[in-house]
Amino acid sequence: MTSTENTQTPQTHADTPVAWIIRLVKGILAGIGAITPGLSGGVLMVVFGIYEPLVRWLADIRKKFLPNLRYFLPVGIGGVIGVIAFSAVIAYAFDNFAAQFTWLFIGFISGTIPSLLKTAGEQGRKNWHWLLLALFAVGIYLFMTWMETVRSVTMAPSFWGWVLSGALTGLGLVVPGMSPSNFLLYLGLYEPMANGIKSLDLGVILPLILGVVLVIFLFARLVSWLFRKHHALMYHIIIGIVIGSTAAIIPSGVSGIGVILTCALLFLVGAGASYALAKMDEKHPHESLF
Repeated sequence: MTSTENTQTPQTHADTPVAWIIRLVKGILAGIGAITPGLSGGVLMVVFGIYEPLVRWLADIRKKFLPNLRYFLPVGIGGVIGVIAFSAVIAYAFDNFAAQFTWLFIGFISGTIPSLLKTAGEQGRKNWHWLLLALFAVGIYLFMTWMETVRSVTMAPSFWGWVLSGALTGLGLVVPGMSPSNFLLYLGLYEPMANGIKSLDLGVILPLILGVVLVIFLFARLVSWLFRKHHALMYHIIIGIVIGSTAAIIPSGVSGIGVILTCALLFLVGAGASYALAKMDEKHPHESLF
């Protein structure tokens, strides 16, 4: 969440039960974001403070392999739980409570913006960084709005179709703000993919994993280098992407006092929960793995 995520070295805190559970919850939420239309697993990893350290590890996976593996294991377990266990829940929620569910996630994201801004300025910032943030926020908002108007092109499910789906999902993790679920909806692959995951169909799951792994390892080194050399620039770009992509998923046409109040309450619950998670995380920093 903050600099403690990368710089402090209190070795006694990394494997405490509370810290382990926090990382598990982050993984679950990132997994849910990866398969939820309009959301991005990468954005949620950014706002929960696990994006940069994960990318840096994947860029040189042999470096401190066992400490990193122990640290990210609950994140990985949570991600699997979020994707598999919640796929049916998400489908039901979007079919019946799309606005409420979306506002809950907008709250999750909004509650971590202060922490993200603090992290972005750790190595200093200039006025043009704010301009860059605003430009990316507007640009991503317009791009995602335009994407909603693109007509879908149906693609038949196949091995290579699932590899492509996995590659898009991997890009959603490496490129915060990209929602792979939207692209899969346009290609007509989202529903069969969700059904394959729910039924634990290895013919769907294995090529998905292959696509995810290929893309992550191809891009992780580049992204890690950019973070090392251009910390403030990268974080202001990403915050702009987070803000723009979040604004783009704000539901329209919400009416009825009951629905509006429920959306507002869920927004506050999500924002409060993620803000509290950030504060808890600051009290349980992990050993510097880099």
